[in-house]
Amino acid sequence: MKLFLVPTPIGNLDDITLRAIKTLQSVDAILAEDTRTSGVLLRHLSISKPLHSYHIFNEHQTVQRLVGQLKEGKTLALVSDAGTPGISDPGFLLVRECIKNDIPVECLPGPTAFVPALVNSGLPNDRFTFEGFLPHKKGRQTRLAELAGEERTMVFYESPHRLLKTLQQFADLFGHDRQASVSRELTKLFEENKRGPLSELIAYFAQKTIKGELVICVQGKEPSRGKAKRVYDNDVDDDEDE
Repeated sequence: MKLFLVPTPIGNLDDITLRAIKTLQSVDAILAEDTRTSGVLLRHLSISKPLHSYHIFNEHQTVQRLVGQLKEGKTLALVSDAGTPGISDPGFLLVRECIKNDIPVECLPGPTAFVPALVNSGLPNDRFTFEGFLPHKKGRQTRLAELAGEERTMVFYESPHRLLKTLQQFADLFGHDRQASVSRELTKLFEENKRGPLSELIAYFAQKTIKGELVICVQGKEPSRGKAKRVYDNDVDDDEDE
């Protein structure tokens, strides 16, 4: 018995790993956020396996049944529509219950949208905080207020119809000249990475029809006076001085 968490391509289907393919070929069944979306990938890979729905609207109702199947000796693979299960997608509840029941869980490495967006943003990535999707209504202002003093690069997921609202809120909170980047359609034909001050990003995207899921990276606050700033090229480990 084992649960496999299998990352799937965030756009380009060629980003599937050989290990992911072998795992999907070997399991008894595949749990999918959207069986139609995952079905396209499985057909592309010529994999035929039982495919069952597992998404945010049914995970609480199905998790115990799935744990029961695993206890009976089945192997299951969990995939999301794109990226790594559990990262702003269903997965946490099932993993937690498997751990409680001593069921082995194995997560394969693979695609996740925030990593390429962060790395090519041009913002510091030695330390960062991944915030995922901000709350839509309740708790949104509280979360934003908590980030006002954040010195690490901040990474967010956002949908197209909320992008301008979110960028404007960031500008109001962090300052219109705070550096940021917006990545959309990652790994796809029309991938775009737009970088600059928040004010420029707002003006740019206000003139565009926005499609595809988005990743926003925002520069952290400059360290307060008296705090040591981060040094990159001339860093020396304490051990080297001995």
